Amino acid sequence: MIDIMVKWTDFVIVGAGPYGLSLAAHLSVRGVDFQIFGSPMAVWRSHMPSGMHLKSEGFASDIFDPLRLNRLRDFCRRHGHAYADVGVPIPVEVFHAYGREFQQRLLPDLDTRHVARITASQGGFLLRLDDGEIIRARRVVIAVGITHYAYLPPELRGLPPQFVSHTSESRGMKDPAGRKILVLGGGSSAVDSAGLLHQAGADVEIVTRRPKIWFNHPPDHKRGLELAYARLLKPRSGLGLGWRSRMASDLPTVFHRMPEPFRLRVTRGHLGPAAGWVSRTLVEGKVPIRINLALKHALVRGEKVAVTFVKSDGGEEEMVADHVVAGTGYRVDINRLDFLDETIRARISEIQNTPRLTRFFESSVPGLYFVGPSAANSFGPLLRFAWGAKFTSKHLTPHFAR
Repeated sequence: MIDIMVKWTDFVIVGAGPYGLSLAAHLSVRGVDFQIFGSPMAVWRSHMPSGMHLKSEGFASDIFDPLRLNRLRDFCRRHGHAYADVGVPIPVEVFHAYGREFQQRLLPDLDTRHVARITASQGGFLLRLDDGEIIRARRVVIAVGITHYAYLPPELRGLPPQFVSHTSESRGMKDPAGRKILVLGGGSSAVDSAGLLHQAGADVEIVTRRPKIWFNHPPDHKRGLELAYARLLKPRSGLGLGWRSRMASDLPTVFHRMPEPFRLRVTRGHLGPAAGWVSRTLVEGKVPIRINLALKHALVRGEKVAVTFVKSDGGEEEMVADHVVAGTGYRVDINRLDFLDETIRARISEIQNTPRLTRFFESSVPGLYFVGPSAANSFGPLLRFAWGAKFTSKHLTPHFAR
């Protein structure tokens, strides 16, 4: 028998977005033996439409290091980008560049290889990298973000790829000018994609089953006592304005102790689909918006795609286009994490296809942790946003350092 050389490490982070980078920066300062794998800020580089702006305000778009010396405001000042804590939209390209600089400054040894497979092993896990190398780790944190969870409605799944795409793929759409494109959905990704496709010369319509499209309110310009009173009624947090958002932002460990039905209801219902305030200018008066139309089915007809919708009165309406973009969001489902071996996935206790986690983010598989959107049903809507990386890294680092 030939012995295979296997590298050992105590701890592996899979994913190099805001959660993975923030946690790694904290662990590095504490001297924890770990490795982090993944392409830095890959979601923001490859899966967000070029020209998009972040929905979050500047102060809520940081990646976190323990000394807070690498904030977004510091990056923007060094490189001459416009910045304000509130009121100046952040281009996705600036956020991506900020994340790359954060990684190069604080985590120069990050390994950009991808983890192709994770299997259980005595005392931990075996991780096979995309070049075939094997790493053995005692503990693994899954910090992969949303890319694995893009949701395409079943009515669209049978269409050939030249006729349908998800908004996470819209950066790869070639030559949209002059094409008739239907964008389905009423949230931020749908509105942003529609506005940017319109700017590129496409003939775009937004179609949503909702009765309207909600836009976040632009920042107000109150001062003095007027501002103090407004903030008393609606305090600001990294998730937006209001006491519910403030509590979700400040009390995730309390949320974790709440009854499961309550947690699921709040996570599902709070901060639902809405477009950022800057997105309104991309579509208002420029892109037709059709409301109260529920998707029924779609089929290819010649060189076009015909999409049938059910109207609120029960009737049907067909629309014909060159392409359909699904701005239908993301649904966490750990069964879509195909790099996790089936035997591991089968052992994970689930809540609506998401992992049921301890107060330190550990799943029912000892040594396997989930952070970011995968943890939202356990810790609340905070974990759906980059702002949640602050709580996560500060909360987990002492646990892992022990």
